[in-house]
This record gives sequence, structure tokens and C-alpha cells, in this order.
Amino acid sequence: MPELAPRSVAVVLGTRPELVKLTDLIRLLGPAAHVVHTGQHYDEELSGRFLEELGIPEPTYLTGVGGQPRAVQIGAALAQLDALFTARPPRAVVVQGDTNAALAGALAANARSLPLLHVEAGLRSRDRNMPEEHNRVLIDQLADVLCAATPDNRANLLAEGVPAERIALTGNTVVEVVRRHLPDAGRRAALLDAYGVRADGYLLATVHRPENTDDPAALRAVLTELDALAADGTPVLLPLHPRTRARIEAAGLLPLLDRLRVTRPLGYGTFLALARHAALIVSDSGGVQEEVTVLGRPLVVVRASTERPEAMSDFADLVSPGPELGRAARARLTRGADERERLAALPSPFGDGSASRRIAGLLGELAGTRAIEEGRAPELATAA
Repeated sequence: MPELAPRSVAVVLGTRPELVKLTDLIRLLGPAAHVVHTGQHYDEELSGRFLEELGIPEPTYLTGVGGQPRAVQIGAALAQLDALFTARPPRAVVVQGDTNAALAGALAANARSLPLLHVEAGLRSRDRNMPEEHNRVLIDQLADVLCAATPDNRANLLAEGVPAERIALTGNTVVEVVRRHLPDAGRRAALLDAYGVRADGYLLATVHRPENTDDPAALRAVLTELDALAADGTPVLLPLHPRTRARIEAAGLLPLLDRLRVTRPLGYGTFLALARHAALIVSDSGGVQEEVTVLGRPLVVVRASTERPEAMSDFADLVSPGPELGRAARARLTRGADERERLAALPSPFGDGSASRRIAGLLGELAGTRAIEEGRAPELATAA
């Protein structure tokens, strides 16, 4: 069976969620994967130690991207990617999601007429205030193969005129990644002890999106509600993104952290373990919206809009910062064990855990070879 040559598939990424979601695909590609990290979110806490934990090979790093405005990030990454792809053209380029890194990778592939595969295609929030919405729409127009995680994502693409033959229904890679990296029961129990919490007896929160951190009023509203929940007697664990901490300090909101159990950013396995046993999760993360459907836990999403409506019907509530957050959190907490048991019994709307294998098979075909690993990937019709 023909195999892809070493470093012949460029996997362009730049943020922690991309590292997580592409882990199993990179593993399946093996030596064929050439991971290119734009540095959009490069920080040893957020990306560096993830490489070791997730088993991702040492990437090629770009420079001058992290911490820059959006246009500068895309332009700087695009120029360096173009030089890389010119010096050694890959057989195919992979991007995931809707980051600036993904858009730069898609534009670089298009400029050099390289086959482009988009993982997690077809997400739509209908919110033009989100830079990510513009990124994902542009990437979908450029991609040769669009890997839609759900039937709704596929329908979005068809409605926009994307030819059906370019769309593959694969499921979302997050399902297999969560299953692979969730620590076993013994390790989870040890982690709960280490953080001083008991199963089903605490709230886990994350806050990092600009809509909540760049507006001091919104940031105050979120932290005020978390503080009130902690005052009610529910311990609140808050792994704090470095950028969020800086915004809290600049806004003079440090006293609102006094009742919260603030931690450094967590490793992925640790985060999954704490999420698995939280009575409730409060977050503005897109990835957490998917992860809770695998872990079977309730979530309150603090955002103006979401591109993942599949999680909203059972697992999550979408709220704005302020009293609405507190009301939704208390309502979810009141439902207690019965609600958690119901959610744990539901299948994830994001697929069956074979998305990475399907995508690896599509990459083999896109690059002009047969599917990677043992035979062809499962039929697309069985996905999601």
C-alpha cells in the first residue's frame, strides 16, 4: 500500500484548541505530518507543555505572530507559510476550525494551488461581530475537502452553494480526543483530592474570549456572578488564562477573585478530569461546548452567540454576562444528580469517535494515495 512521504502533509495550527482537536489525526498521519505552529497563542502554559502531554511532534514555529492584531497575525503567518510551501510544497494542507492561524494556512495553500482540507467545516453563528465567523466562511470557500462534523454543518455548507462532492460528514475529532485523554477513575479521584473538591460538589469556570475580557463591565459581571455562586457555598475553580488575569488586574477586579479557587492553566487531561466531575461548568469556550457532550456534564455558555447549536438542546444554556448567568447556573445546579445522569446517558451529537480516521482516509485520497492505516476509513455515511 502506498504511503505518504515524511512531512508531506502540512498541519497548520496556532492555538490550544487546535492542538487538542488535531492530536489523533497527527498521530494517524505519523511521519507524514509536518506540524506548523504559527505561534498565535504561544505560551508554555497554553501550548508548550501540551505538545508533550498530547504526544504531538516538535513543530516548525513561525515568528512575530503572537500578541499582534488580527491583520498582522494573518499577514505575518501567511508570508512565512508561503516561504515554507515554496521551499518544500506539501502534498496537502490541513487547517482546523476558525482561527487566524487556520485562515493563514488556507490562504497560503490557495496561493500555491495546494490541496486544502478543512477540519470542522460548516460551523455558523450568524454573528458578524465574531472575527471567527469571517475566518470560517472564508476557509470553507477555499477548501477542497470540507469535513463537516454534523448534519447541520453540512446543511450550512450546501445552503451556501458548496458542492456536495466537496463535503464529507465525518463527526468531530473532539470525541475521540476526550475519550483518549480523560484520565482513569483512580487518577481522577487523585486530582479531585489535589484540588480539594469532591465529585459533583463544585463548579468549574473558564473565561477567555475578548467579548468577556476586553470589556471591563462584562468581565466584572461574569466575576460578580461567580463570586456570588461561591458565596452561596459552591466552590468555584477558575483556571485563569494569562490574558484574562492581566485584564482583571487592569480593571481593578482582583477582589472578585478572593472567594474563587484560582489556578494556573490546566493540562488537558487535568481539565477533562475536573470537568467530568463538576456539578456545573461555566465557560465561554467553543471547545468546552463539545467536550461536555462527551463527558455528560451540564454547561452554562457565557457568549452572545454560538456556532454549536447542537449542544444547546440538552447540555448547555446560552446566556449573557450578569444576572442571567447566575440564574441559569442555579437552575442547572438545582436539577442535581437526575439531570447529570440524564446527560451522561445521551450520545454526543458530534459523532461516534471515528472522525480522525475518516479524515486521515480523506487526506490519503486528497494527496493521491490510498487511505492511511489499515485499509480505508469507515464509510462517511456512518458518521455523526
